[in-house]
Amino acid sequence: MADQIPLYPVRSAGAAGHKRAAYYSAAGPGPGADRRGRYQLEDESAHLDEMPLMMSEEGFENDESDYHTLPRARIERRKSGLEWFVCGGWKFLCSSCCDWLINICHRKKELKARTVWLGCPEKSEEKYPRNSIKNQKYNVFTFIPGVLYEQFKFFLNLYFLVVSCSQFVPALKIGYLYTYWAPLGFVLAVTITREAIDEFRRFQRDKEVNSQLYSKLTVRGKVQVKSSDIQVGDLIIVEKNQRIPSDMVFLRTSEKAGSCFIRTDQLDGETDWKLKVAVSCTQRLPALGIGLLDLELNQLTKALFLALVVLSVVMVTLQGFAGPWYRNLFRFLLLFSYIIPISLRVNLDMGKAAYGWMIMKDENIPGTVVRTSTIPEELGRLVYLLTDKTGTLTQNEMTFRRLHLGTVSYGADTMDEIQTHVLSSYAQVHPQTGGNNPSSTPPRRAQSSTPKVRKSVSSRVHEAVKAIALCHNVTPVYESQAGVTGETESAEADQDFSDENRTYQASSPDEVALVRWTESVGLTLVSRDLTSMQLKTPGGQVLTYCILQVFPFTSESKRMGIIVRDESTAEITFYMKGADVAMSSIVQYNDWLEEECGNMAREGLRTLVVAKKALTEEQYQDFESRYSQAKLSIHDRVLKVAAVVESLERELELLCLTGVEDQLQADVRPTLEMLRNAGIKIWMLTGDKLETATCIAKSSHLVSRTQDIHIFRPVTSRGEAHLELNAFRRKHDCALVISGDSLEVCLKYYEHELVELACQCPAVVCCRCSPTQKAHIVTLLRQHTGRRTCAIGDGGNDVSMIQAADCGIGIEGKEGKQASLAADFSITQFRHVGRLLMVHGRNSYKRSAALGQFVMHRGLIISTMQAVFSSVFYFASVPLYQGFLMVGYATIYTMFPVFSLVLDQDVKPEMAILYPELYKDLTKGRSLSFKTFLIWVLISIYQGGILMFGALVLFEAEFVHVVAISFTALVLTELLMVALTIRTWHWLMVVAEFLSLGCYVASLAFLNEYFGIGRVSFGAFLDVAFITTVPFLWKVSAITVVSCLPLYVLKYLKRKLSPPSYSKLSS
Repeated sequence: MADQIPLYPVRSAGAAGHKRAAYYSAAGPGPGADRRGRYQLEDESAHLDEMPLMMSEEGFENDESDYHTLPRARIERRKSGLEWFVCGGWKFLCSSCCDWLINICHRKKELKARTVWLGCPEKSEEKYPRNSIKNQKYNVFTFIPGVLYEQFKFFLNLYFLVVSCSQFVPALKIGYLYTYWAPLGFVLAVTITREAIDEFRRFQRDKEVNSQLYSKLTVRGKVQVKSSDIQVGDLIIVEKNQRIPSDMVFLRTSEKAGSCFIRTDQLDGETDWKLKVAVSCTQRLPALGIGLLDLELNQLTKALFLALVVLSVVMVTLQGFAGPWYRNLFRFLLLFSYIIPISLRVNLDMGKAAYGWMIMKDENIPGTVVRTSTIPEELGRLVYLLTDKTGTLTQNEMTFRRLHLGTVSYGADTMDEIQTHVLSSYAQVHPQTGGNNPSSTPPRRAQSSTPKVRKSVSSRVHEAVKAIALCHNVTPVYESQAGVTGETESAEADQDFSDENRTYQASSPDEVALVRWTESVGLTLVSRDLTSMQLKTPGGQVLTYCILQVFPFTSESKRMGIIVRDESTAEITFYMKGADVAMSSIVQYNDWLEEECGNMAREGLRTLVVAKKALTEEQYQDFESRYSQAKLSIHDRVLKVAAVVESLERELELLCLTGVEDQLQADVRPTLEMLRNAGIKIWMLTGDKLETATCIAKSSHLVSRTQDIHIFRPVTSRGEAHLELNAFRRKHDCALVISGDSLEVCLKYYEHELVELACQCPAVVCCRCSPTQKAHIVTLLRQHTGRRTCAIGDGGNDVSMIQAADCGIGIEGKEGKQASLAADFSITQFRHVGRLLMVHGRNSYKRSAALGQFVMHRGLIISTMQAVFSSVFYFASVPLYQGFLMVGYATIYTMFPVFSLVLDQDVKPEMAILYPELYKDLTKGRSLSFKTFLIWVLISIYQGGILMFGALVLFEAEFVHVVAISFTALVLTELLMVALTIRTWHWLMVVAEFLSLGCYVASLAFLNEYFGIGRVSFGAFLDVAFITTVPFLWKVSAITVVSCLPLYVLKYLKRKLSPPSYSKLSS
């Protein structure tokens, strides 16, 4: 086969090697294709003053001059001079200089035609990028610098790096070096290990995709080549049901007509087959996700640093700025540095890893994968959920549900009656036909010339089924026994034409559903080519129809038609089907079509009106001549062709109304209802047409039955957008349906107003959206509302939307892995979103909030004790605890109980799903706020003061043992505070409590040198005999009880007087 194909160079102006180029350029002149130019080349109206919304329509229409004289809305006062420079001008200057330097150093590459050598890529003069998919964040050289940058851009870690480096200065050295460097090194080691594991998993997923084998055609024959090794110019043989590895031009197929059906599910999630050249899709590098909770904690650490500075300045001031006060100031900064706990980051990171492990091990959501382990708590803060339609809410599998003939309606339970009517009709027709010889029966005259008689139900059903079986663009396909690589003739000879071996392919799944339905009632499409099609009757007779003309479906006409000639009777019939809005005006008068269309739409069915018109031979010949002449016109060809076709579309006989259901994913309706009850607003962004999107919004209960729907009329100018927005503003509590073109116009002139109005809607449906528009909508929601957004999709066209959101969820299924690989979380079914958010998202956020604040409390309490101790010793900058005590306090003495908070839960998972209203409280951010933070600060000051003053008062005679006394009480207090914070006990929590206490008691035997005061001890080391006496035990117990008992009492009173919502359910 290789010898039969001459290998010649081909001139090409397009970039066939870039995997992304074709996909994004394929958007063409659509609404999202010229977004960049939108801001650079504005039309004349863009320079006009913005007019305020709610101006009356009359005023807008009657006084056009006001359009130019209205005051500018939301205009800012123009700044000048120093004020402009301080208020952001310096950023503008820096960015302008950088852009200028980039343009000088890297001039834009000039696009020009290039030569692609088919089969000889080594002859190409240009170098093209590899055909490999890469989702990794780093490479070997950027891994360590990248991870360190991501860690030290947080104020917390940067602060401790500076503090640790200060210990190399002898005058500033407080204790042992490992006291500061060991915790910092441990934090970095954990982070680097976690990132390395995530990066290795991404590498493995990429390797699996890039290692798929394909057949490459060379002069030596076929060879196997990896997907990543495919080069520009290679001749690749794509087998049946094999994924297309890159942008390709189809040169030859095994079909005689040269047609090839392509499925673009990797691009748009659509699983139907298309007669078009495929384009490849690849995802961009995943964005580095930073959760809102991390940013909030980062703000709190800055507040703690401010408190640290203030406390140190107060201490130096009370010293009277004696001696080298600046050195003392820095020493106080180091002494109180535990106010900002370095273990905060490592605890949170380990907690997030634990949450991810719990999500993936949840048996109720099997197949869920956590691809980004840094933001699981984001699942508990979502306000907006933006979802794709096809493959996400729906299965993209159409099922025929309803056939309405005007006086009689057939549903799923009465389809057997249709089958009976079809069988009886062809049983009566069979003796009359006498074979397939067209000359055996004279041509019938057109129906319009015969007197109208009322047809029987059986004949009407027969006409409707026949029309549905003929009016389509479906092709039956049979599996070839010889394989797709064999020659065409031998493949056709070996084909099996049995019913079991037949599959249907078409550009619309609706049409496939209709043809499958006609097969189920007895009329089967058995073959089709460009000029004819054959139907098989229930009795096995094959009817042949000659295809004279086909009028394909377009988004403008919203209908398709076909003219066929029955070979047995020579009867010519024009069949047409389409949307009710397009067909209602061209069919004969009736009083039922509009009402029944509305009824089916309310049931969530996609309706099609089917009609026909009988033509005489003379009528068809006249039409054909006019149609051919119109197609040859040089000027206004489209209009002339449309006019000729329109001459046929008059007084068509209405045959039937069909209802097809796009099957929803399992449990979509209860899941959407759960999310709505949780306070999450759901937006559906789809590339489908408006009618289909509205239909699915109703059937999925995205829009409830009681809610009105406002369909935003198409707008093309600023004035039309202004009037339509005014009309929309008057509506209340209604869902919005808007098309991508209208959305683009409104965003150009009234971005703020449109987003503000849309956010007030209970649901929003955006149809005919490009991938760029989807991502732009997500970005607008984030910017204008400041709330957390989540995007969920399953196709390659959803990747940009998923990556633009705060949290991305990809559905992995038959539509491919493009979206799931680029997302933060991957699920297998849409219904898993409910449990993912209500249970895991809620728990992750509440646990992280509790864990973060408790770790801060742990640092604040020991810093408070240090402040009291320094005050007693005349504000000396002497450390209270040093060496291993400080390291042990943050690790083995308290780490396990504190970290066990990741197992805590306020309600059971079943209760969280049953009452999704509990989720609504989380969006207010009350679990971690300055109020809750201030409460923990007051608790820390109270407990630290009690512990230190209690130790000084009760052990005045044994003051030399103050370190052992206060540290023991401190460890006990922390263990009791963990117990106070826990809401639901887990057996691992009990183990952690006793394990930590056992570790502390066991370590007392060999840590006696650390229990002295100051760097040089006063000779007061740990006295084992002293700590085993009864006075020591009861006094330490008394200090601990005084520090904790009031908090237990306050918690009990608050739970009784003002119980939280979850406690009402748990009780």
